[in-house]
Amino acid sequence: MRDAYVIGAGQSPFGSYPDETYRSLFETAYERALDSVDGDLDPDRIDEAFLGTLGVGGRQIGLSGPAVTEHIGQHGIPTTRVENACAASGYAMRNAVTAVKSGMADVVLAGGYEVMTDTSADQTKWWLGVSGETEWERLSGTTFAGVYAQMASAYLDKYDATPDDLSRVAVKNHANGAENPNAHLGFTCSLEDATAASTVADPLTLYHCCPTTDGASAAIVVSEEVARELSDVPVRVAASGAASGAVGLFQRDSLTSIPATVTAAEDAYEQAGIEPGDVDFAEVHDCFAIAELLAYEDLGLCDRGEAPRLLREGVTDPDGDLPVNTSGGLKSKGHPIGATGTGQVVEAFEQLRGDGHVQVEGAERGLTHNVGGSGGGVTVHVFERGFGGESA
Repeated sequence: MRDAYVIGAGQSPFGSYPDETYRSLFETAYERALDSVDGDLDPDRIDEAFLGTLGVGGRQIGLSGPAVTEHIGQHGIPTTRVENACAASGYAMRNAVTAVKSGMADVVLAGGYEVMTDTSADQTKWWLGVSGETEWERLSGTTFAGVYAQMASAYLDKYDATPDDLSRVAVKNHANGAENPNAHLGFTCSLEDATAASTVADPLTLYHCCPTTDGASAAIVVSEEVARELSDVPVRVAASGAASGAVGLFQRDSLTSIPATVTAAEDAYEQAGIEPGDVDFAEVHDCFAIAELLAYEDLGLCDRGEAPRLLREGVTDPDGDLPVNTSGGLKSKGHPIGATGTGQVVEAFEQLRGDGHVQVEGAERGLTHNVGGSGGGVTVHVFERGFGGESA
């Protein structure tokens, strides 16, 4: 089976953009992805596209993928819209990698888009809720903040953790996001700011929750032959792990783990032939602060109950042993649902080429972790700088 490489990746700014549409936002991401390719990639060489979106607001649920590719001038290519809630473009990326590795395509466009800020608070709550378990959670009034608050409460009860540990996620990620010109919430916050903020769903405060965001992202996935032709510093997709899990929280044995992350990570590590400690940085799905703590443990970056220690000791800071969410994460960079997965890919691509806004020194291998809902679908990708077995 062939290797797959990322030779270009870009994203629109994340934020609130009332004058933009999902098409125009994706056009920006697409053009930035093309501009990041070292060589001159003719857009006519793109064989296929996989595009992720939830479709918040219902503006173009049917055929929004072809509507986007038509808008950017990609007429006639097979285009698949992927919907897996917040992991939509993580799965779009996986589909693109599969198409290249299988030999079905040589150049594939993976991406995602979402416009979330032009609906009312009640409408947005409804659209977010459809990614949860509908019959027993959403229709009984449970919100996503409420679901993750249950997970946070269980974690704080079970382990040596406090609300300040949740706030440390916000402090770290806002500090990183303040350096990212594409971040929605590009400002710093203090531990006191985060802990003393208004309660959204106890124990989660406003600073423990990511914003609703407009944005788009895109990655160009190619075969090794094309990568050698067009890229000076390609990024190899060493693994594309994925798993599904129980959509509803009540269907799980534990509230302090997302089993699909564990399975997807094990799959990815096996594909890449590495251990968790072999990655130099990670972009993890921190839709709520507790989600980052769970990710550390589910990804095998530390033992159960040890996630707060990593934060307290600065292990996941940019200058720590394992920097996490140098982009600002969903918490600061933003969370345009369909764009988040490939938005993480953009960050990994830039890090491994030495172009990160908060650069990890000597980064050679990185991981991205994208979660749908509260864990119904997860992707874990591992990326390496250069060609397999060769330094770039």
